[in-house]
Amino acid sequence: MAKQHDKQFKLDAVRYYEEHKELGLRGCAENLGVGYSTLGKWSKELQDSGSIECRGSGNYASDESKEIARLKRELRDTQDALDVLKKAIGILGK
Repeated sequence: MAKQHDKQFKLDAVRYYEEHKELGLRGCAENLGVGYSTLGKWSKELQDSGSIECRGSGNYASDESKEIARLKRELRDTQDALDVLKKAIGILGK
């Protein structure tokens, strides 16, 4: 499961990388406990836009997309339960 980092952590991580270029991206990422591609993404995002986006839990673009994802999970779980019940009926019906 991926860790969720707040905006301040991301900014501090990029600042750390900028101040310790001699360690390289991988070295800094390892010291911070994040993936090197993640640190690279944060650095590029800050360089390109001057800010780092932090969407919050689950990284959903909006409350609507978060609700859609929740409903899809609920539907999948319900369908799984229905499949189990159908198999049980098939076994008990013999």
